[in-house]
Amino acid sequence: MAKLRLDRYKSLVALLAFIAAWWIVPTFVKSFLHLSFSEFQAPSWVVNSYLNDLQDFWARRSHSKVELIQVGKELERSNARYRIMAQRYETLEGEVERLESLLNMPSRREFRNEVARVIRRDQSVWWSQLLVRKGRDFGITEGSAVIFAGGVVGRVVEGNAFTSRIDLITSPNFRISAEFEGDERPVTYQGVSQSTFADPYGSVLDAPQDLVANSQDPLRLVTTSLGGTFPPGLAIGTVAWLEPGSTGIFQTGKVQLNNGLLNLREVTILIPLDQMEDKSDVF
Repeated sequence: MAKLRLDRYKSLVALLAFIAAWWIVPTFVKSFLHLSFSEFQAPSWVVNSYLNDLQDFWARRSHSKVELIQVGKELERSNARYRIMAQRYETLEGEVERLESLLNMPSRREFRNEVARVIRRDQSVWWSQLLVRKGRDFGITEGSAVIFAGGVVGRVVEGNAFTSRIDLITSPNFRISAEFEGDERPVTYQGVSQSTFADPYGSVLDAPQDLVANSQDPLRLVTTSLGGTFPPGLAIGTVAWLEPGSTGIFQTGKVQLNNGLLNLREVTILIPLDQMEDKSDVF
């Protein structure tokens, strides 16, 4: 009878023994095991992503020639529009450089764009992360900014050889300095836990008391250059209302994010050019 009672606690004793053993293991051993496990899993995720791309390719082959011709015409129109926009962009860049030289202003931080394919999404109460199909082999390092057509996506928190893990803007661990468009006073954006099947949102903190937002004319929240990670002016979201914070000095509010964050397939990682130059100087 006593033996049966002891058998009931075998699993609990084994769990406690494992926790105690893991607690006394040196930190470098834990880091090595974590990195090895990630690198072991990464090839299977990458292969699965390539298989999905191959499946999409053959699915497109089933389209009729009429559909392909129509899509080709639309792409041609888009390319023509983008060429005009590129010329306009070059003109504006030249004007900005001229003004910077006249005013003796410090040059802005430049980035190289690295497009990466999303292969996995991890969503929970404590974090919101993406896994993309590019890593250190492409110059991606921890802390790099990640964007898409709708604005900010997040920040790289882990870079492996072939993959990178991105902390999404909706993650409670994500926090950056921001500002409202047309107002240079800094505020703080903070990610929050997300509800299932709900539109993505975040929280803005430390907003000045004289700011007023409403649903008819929401305030647009953008990035600043204070943090050094993101270039200024990138869209974060919109704020339709503000209310007094816990301190009574500043206001807080809900930030409505771009719905495109829910179905990301590709993202752009911004790699600072000065970081690349520092690496090249070593050799």
